[in-house]
Amino acid sequence: MPDSKPTLVLVHGAWADASSWNAVIPPLQDEGFVVLAPPNELRGLESDAAYIASFLAQRTSGPVVLVGHSYGGAVITNAALGGGDVKALVYVDAFIPDEGETVVGLLGGSGSALAVEDPTTVLDLAGYPGAPDGAADAYLKPETVHDSFAQDLPEPDRRLIAATQRPASLVANVTPSGPPAWRTIPSWAVLGTEDRVIPIALKRTMAQRAGATITEVDASHVSMVSHPEVTLDAIRAAAASVG
Repeated sequence: MPDSKPTLVLVHGAWADASSWNAVIPPLQDEGFVVLAPPNELRGLESDAAYIASFLAQRTSGPVVLVGHSYGGAVITNAALGGGDVKALVYVDAFIPDEGETVVGLLGGSGSALAVEDPTTVLDLAGYPGAPDGAADAYLKPETVHDSFAQDLPEPDRRLIAATQRPASLVANVTPSGPPAWRTIPSWAVLGTEDRVIPIALKRTMAQRAGATITEVDASHVSMVSHPEVTLDAIRAAAASVG
């Protein structure tokens, strides 16, 4: 019965929206899961996590498997203890921070295509109303999408990502993470080995530190789009662990 299964909540990352899960959601729905893919506001780690925690508290009942991609991994790490009955975490090409760590700090020295001295060589920056001092919206330059973010997707798909990307505030990447939910909640991690945004060595280190069940796939930063079956299998395994 559908109500015997955990609810699956999928949290997108930066430069994306809930449509980044389009290859994953229909198969899970066909298997009887309730799947929810809320917006991630991409404004700051504390406020983004608080929003997702509030969403979990109000929109779910019973056990939850909480899934995060990229920056969404940092969000679920901070949101999972704040609302809902989260029983498992799934990280897809995601940040898995420990307390006090920042996205920028984790990327430093990793070889990431985004860890550059001048961010405007890979990002386009634009102000937005109400932005804190020094904050701006960051968009991936089209060439960054094509070469480093989604290089294993067909060119039309890369062009679509570049055109429809949802920007993230620079503030989100410099906010220290809080106490991590992965210390007390079991986790799974899908790691694209050809990821140029979060290089594989960094992802392995974070996933191993979290004690995650790890699956690697020959894929870019958007493995849930290019190789959705791997993400599906990880979500299924996490769901099966919820008794």
